Amino acid sequence: MAEPVHRRENSEERPRTGNGPLRLTLNGASLTWRDLASALKAERVEVELDPVSRGQMLRAREAGLEILESNPGMRAYGWNQALGPFKDRRLEPEEQLRFQVNVLRSHSTGLGEELPRRVSRLALIIRANCLARGTSGARPELVERMNDAVNLGLVPVMPGTGSMGTGDLQPMAAAGLALTGDVAGRVRGDDGEERCAPQAWAAMGRDVEFQLAPGEAIALISGSAVLTAHLALAVEEVYRQVETLLGAFALFCEAARVERNAFDPRIHAERHMPWEMQANDLILRLIGDSQWTTNEGRRRAGETAPRIQDSTSIRSVPHQIGIILRELERAREDVTREANSSTCNPLLIPNYTGEGHEFLSGGNWDATVLGHAAQSVNSCLARLAVLTKDLAARLLHDGWSHGLPAGLSGGEVGINSGMLLLHTSAAALIPEIQLLANPVGALSFPLKGGQEDFHTMAMAAVNGLRANSRRFDQLLAVLFVISGQGIHLLEERMRGLPLGTGSALIHEQLRTRVTPLDQDRVLTPEVDALTDAIGRGEFSVVVHDLLED
Repeated sequence: MAEPVHRRENSEERPRTGNGPLRLTLNGASLTWRDLASALKAERVEVELDPVSRGQMLRAREAGLEILESNPGMRAYGWNQALGPFKDRRLEPEEQLRFQVNVLRSHSTGLGEELPRRVSRLALIIRANCLARGTSGARPELVERMNDAVNLGLVPVMPGTGSMGTGDLQPMAAAGLALTGDVAGRVRGDDGEERCAPQAWAAMGRDVEFQLAPGEAIALISGSAVLTAHLALAVEEVYRQVETLLGAFALFCEAARVERNAFDPRIHAERHMPWEMQANDLILRLIGDSQWTTNEGRRRAGETAPRIQDSTSIRSVPHQIGIILRELERAREDVTREANSSTCNPLLIPNYTGEGHEFLSGGNWDATVLGHAAQSVNSCLARLAVLTKDLAARLLHDGWSHGLPAGLSGGEVGINSGMLLLHTSAAALIPEIQLLANPVGALSFPLKGGQEDFHTMAMAAVNGLRANSRRFDQLLAVLFVISGQGIHLLEERMRGLPLGTGSALIHEQLRTRVTPLDQDRVLTPEVDALTDAIGRGEFSVVVHDLLED
């Protein structure tokens, strides 16, 4: 029995207490995909720093300070040297604490709508986990302050626009202001209310101010924690949509009375693609016992000759779902790896003798791998969007639908236009989706006087994926409505022939939200409500439960 689409993680669940918070221990190496996905969904999360990691952080911090004290001419980026195009400006000891504050204020220039609170919270957890590796030279007290913010529900407000995928400088600088108790810092609590950071810390009985030590501003804002968290959310959303698409396709198959030979497992076994075989198995588990998708079902609907085979849009569905499952699995691996990596600059690394440390400047903040993952999933999603639109079109065209009235009109055709214009509205989403699926990672340009002359554009890639995900929910809603109408128009002729067990339950769920169209009416309110239900995962849950049984 194939595993449900988004339940392939083998790690054990993290400990919970009843309906209490998700509990995580950060050691820089052991966050799993399930941890990350659970942290996105959990109402409350409690995190703590692993004691062994705390010791490693202390030793690394002491080693970094010793290097600088014993080598007066030694220059370390962000510790005793300024940043970006000002990297050659040396920081005197008396300037270093003020510099940490100025870095947060100067870099907190993000624009636009804030990131979802759950993304900001997960970003804080991921950044704390990366610092727990001990390779940034940050003190354990910084990680403990970050953990305190998570545990108390004081999640920094992070603007969504600013990251170029060359380190999440702007959003993490905003987080830094909140963590340090700066008056410009803002937090959003468990109640959803936005508060000034100093007031929020004071209300929780904590020290309002937290002074960053030399080197900690760059350790906090460098890296890709925000991108990683944002991509994790996007991947979870698309997994949910794949399950929902399976449900919508099951209803389409019933309405179209498809030829099931295309889903014979022997065909897909010859392809040796595990994700394709998984997708095909999931389809069969929803429609495999349907009597509508049989020769008798097709005869009842008026077909007098064998269909031989269906259109390519129908026969390619296992392949198209299979490839997005593969890309989603790869994206999960990339996100999980990134969440357990040292992504800041500079790094404080043990030297080759193993008896000391050295500062190394590099580019581990580069988020190309995350941007590429987002673009790959987005490309697959764009193809599924076109496929979804084309499937719906087959039911509307009386020359393609094998017996359904033109436009799926419930009343007299011509007097009633049925769902033709609903499909047109869905088709209008396709050029938007295709535009947003373009590979933005190829559009780099230089900034900051040429010191930062290449950017991954990974945040733009993730934003494009999430924007398309929202549009795809609308397309799914339209396919559900059109497929449900096709079933409605055939029910009298199919009396006594049952839908597939899975299809029947999904159809029942659909009918609680959208009634059949007997005469033309305004469908927008129902489609919008259905889109919202899809976005909340209501149909994904139904399909998931069916596949899990």
